Formats: sequence, C-alpha cells, structure tokens
Amino acid sequence: MFRAVLPLVIFAILMVFLYIGLSLDPRAKESVLIGKPAPRFNLPLLERPNEHLNEQVFLGQVSLVNAWASWCVSCRHEHPLLMQLAKHTDIPIYGLNYKDEVADALQVLRQQGSPYVANFVDTRGRVGMDWGVIGTPETFVVDQQGIVRYKHTGPLTVAVLETEILPLIEKLRNTSPNQSL
Repeated sequence: MFRAVLPLVIFAILMVFLYIGLSLDPRAKESVLIGKPAPRFNLPLLERPNEHLNEQVFLGQVSLVNAWASWCVSCRHEHPLLMQLAKHTDIPIYGLNYKDEVADALQVLRQQGSPYVANFVDTRGRVGMDWGVIGTPETFVVDQQGIVRYKHTGPLTVAVLETEILPLIEKLRNTSPNQSL
C-alpha cells in the first residue's frame, strides 16, 4: 500500500513547490545594494574608450543607472521612454552597457539616440555582477552620496516612473545629506 501511495505523495509535494515557485514575482526581490554605496568600478566609456569613469561620478547628484545591451529586446522597448526622460528632465542617466559588443551598442545609440550622460562598458559583466544585475534592463537610483536607493528589474514603464522613481528622486533631492530616509 505504501509503495502505491509514495509516488502520489512525491508528486503532490513537487506540485506545491512548483506552484509556490511560479507564483513568485522575480521583480519583487529587493536588491542587497539598497542602502549601500554603489559598487566600485573603473570602466571605459562607450563613446570615448580612452576615458574611464568610476563610482565617484554619482556624488553630488541623484542619478539613474540603467543596465542595457544592444541584444536586449526589452531594452529597445524601454529606450524611447528613457529618451523622453532625458529630454524633459534634468535627471542624469548613466548607462551600464552589459555584456555587449561595443560596435553593436554604438550602432543602437546612433540609430535611436542616446539618453545617457555617459555609458560605461562592462563587456565581461563583472561590474554588472557587483551591481546585482541578473538581466537587462535594470535601473537603479543612486543618491547624492553615492548610495543605491532603488532597483527596478525589467523595462521601465510610465507607471513605474510616475509612481516610484520620480517621487523617490524628488524626495532624495529634497533630503539634506545628514538626514536619513
């Protein structure tokens, strides 16, 4: 009797785990970087490979960091929204070109325009790993002290910008460096 029921019990347990796993939202997972300094890096710029920037570029301003790649279909869907954000706001957007070919990335920016103040080239994905990038696109908000305050996984939408990112940026801009959030 036990041998006949055992496969059904195992199947039922597997179905419970499958149901739980499929009901989780991977975007709901909060980044371990939230509240911590932006990871250290020293990367060449996409448009000017002889120049390098590091995490110090974020100091003194609230910034967006957008991990993207030319091969990323969702990034292409998100791109017009980033272009509008860059055109209509003074929010600096930095690109983290993730595991991409430089020529392909440059071609996308030539064709679609660039919303980025600067693009860091992370060909091997090591810096992206430090940021916790698991796929593109991903967008981070970094405050004036270089602290990561927010992470969005997946393509940005108008709703996410209006309800989450823009209010947070406004709050961060109105918070003095000695105040805590």
